[in-house]
Amino acid sequence: MEHDFAFLLAADLLLFGHVSFVAFVVFGLVLIFVGKFRDWDWVRNPWFRIAHLAAIGIVVLQSWIGVICPLTTWEMALRERAGEVAYSGSFISHWLEALLYYRAPAWVFTVCYTVFAAIVIVSWYWVRPRPFKKNSTRAIS
Repeated sequence: MEHDFAFLLAADLLLFGHVSFVAFVVFGLVLIFVGKFRDWDWVRNPWFRIAHLAAIGIVVLQSWIGVICPLTTWEMALRERAGEVAYSGSFISHWLEALLYYRAPAWVFTVCYTVFAAIVIVSWYWVRPRPFKKNSTRAIS
């Protein structure tokens, strides 16, 4: 029984990480737009913006090629090892269905991810990231 608990705990930790990733993508965009109006300098941080763009880029690429997120696959495998029933489909579609009783074909999610990514790209032009700072330390010769 202790062995099953370890797999269940690992699956729950992975789920928490996955939810955090989704929250970063969704709320990151919201904060970029709010930050423009509130004049928050941190939303123009190039590292934050690149990480945000890369995150949604990964989601869109996976949906275009029809791959279920590896985090979802890993979580399902851990839950099965713990003796729980794993869900089918993608992480987002499962939790949308569970939370909102929403069902849609996979292509609907692909379109939604793609539109969201397009809005993220638009945010690069509307709320421009600062340029990377050059290294200010120089060797004395």
